[in-house]
Amino acid sequence: MRSIFSVLQRTAATSWQPPIAASIRGPRMAFKLDSICARCRRQQIRFYNKQLADDPRWLSVVDQPAQIVRTGRKHGPGLIILALIPIISFALGTWQIQRLDWKTKLIAKYEDRLVRPPLPLPPQIDPDAISEFDYRRVYTTGRLRHDQEMLVGPRMREGEDGFIVVTPLERGEGESTVLVNRGWISKKMKDQKDRPEGLPQGEVTVEGLLREPWKKNMFTPDNKPEDGKFYFPDVEQMAELTGSQPVWIEETMIADMVEWYNRSGKGIPIARGAEVNLRNNHSQYIFTW
Repeated sequence: MRSIFSVLQRTAATSWQPPIAASIRGPRMAFKLDSICARCRRQQIRFYNKQLADDPRWLSVVDQPAQIVRTGRKHGPGLIILALIPIISFALGTWQIQRLDWKTKLIAKYEDRLVRPPLPLPPQIDPDAISEFDYRRVYTTGRLRHDQEMLVGPRMREGEDGFIVVTPLERGEGESTVLVNRGWISKKMKDQKDRPEGLPQGEVTVEGLLREPWKKNMFTPDNKPEDGKFYFPDVEQMAELTGSQPVWIEETMIADMVEWYNRSGKGIPIARGAEVNLRNNHSQYIFTW
C-alpha cells in the first residue's frame, strides 16, 4: 500500500504542468504569442506617432479662437489691490516730479538771496512779511539778554549731545527786541558759569539769516517753559515769554574747523554757515515709485 502511494506521487509531480507553461511549449501556441506581441508593438508605434490633427474632432485655435468667459463672480480684494498698485505708483511718481521741480526752484530762490549783501534789520518788523525774506541775510545791533537765555534740545552735533542757544537781542530805543539763534553748545557747557567767554557783554552786532518760524512735528513733545525745558523753537511762545517780536534770526559764521574747536572748548555757540540746508531727495523718490 505504501509503495503504491509513493508511485502515484512521483507520477503526479512529473506529469502535471501549469496550463500556460504547457501551452507555451507548443510551437503553434508560441507562434500565436509572437504575432500578438508584434501587433501590440505596431499599435504602440502608431499611438506615439499619432498627431493631434489626425483626430477629426480636434479643433485648432485658428479654427476656433479663444473667447473670454465671464464667470459672473466678483473679483476678490487681492486682484483689486494688484490692479491699483501700478496706478498708485504712477500717481506718486508724478507727484514727486512736481515736488522735485518745486524744491529745485525754492533752493535756487534761497541761494539767490544768500549772494546778496546783508540788509539792516528795520526797527519794527512785520511778521507777515518774513516769508518774503526767508534766508535773507540781515544784520542788527543790540544787547544780548543772557538772563533770558533759552536752551533748545537736546541736539546732536558730530555725535555729541548739546543744545541750541536762543537769546533775545534788545535793540535801541524805538526798536523791537528779536530772537537770535546763536548756535550750538555742548551739554557740558550748559551752565553759564562754565562759559563766560560765550556771554558777550555790551553792544554787539549780529549778522545772520532771517528765517520763518519753525513748525513742530508730531513726534516732538511740548515745551515746558515753566521748567526751562524747550524741545523745539516755538517762536511765538518764546517771543511772548521774553517780550520780543516773533522774529527769528539765525546767526552765521564762516565754516572753519579751527574756529569750531576753539568755540567748543570755550563754550561759545557754534553758529551755522550761510548756506541753504534744505534736503532734496525727490529724485530718489521718483525712481523708487
